[in-house]
Amino acid sequence: MLADIQPPFIPEGASGMTVLVEWPPGHPGAAPHRHSGPAFGYVIEGAVRFELEGEPERVVKAGETFWEPGGDVIHYQDGNALPDAPTTFVVFMLCEPGRPMLTYVAEEELAQRAHLRAPRPAAR
Repeated sequence: MLADIQPPFIPEGASGMTVLVEWPPGHPGAAPHRHSGPAFGYVIEGAVRFELEGEPERVVKAGETFWEPGGDVIHYQDGNALPDAPTTFVVFMLCEPGRPMLTYVAEEELAQRAHLRAPRPAAR
């Protein structure tokens, strides 16, 4: 078993969506965003720099899993942690009917919620 997760909620009438994400070396990933339902991922190759609201930044390596609860939680980072190699991961998401799978978060909201973000590393 790779992961055994109990998400806090599953949207009523949810549909499932699976996406394959391929980032070139050093790609920063998607801008801060949220998903309408929980998402479950597996890193196929490379390493993902992963950060959710309220949790410290971490690196998820090939063969490891990640998940996020969706809903109101902001997903800050999902970029390639490797400067010299590609990263590929697959994500399965449960999407709320009538809502987009991914919604970008406006700068104003990021500023209002800055106190909910875990402290940033001093240097990489």
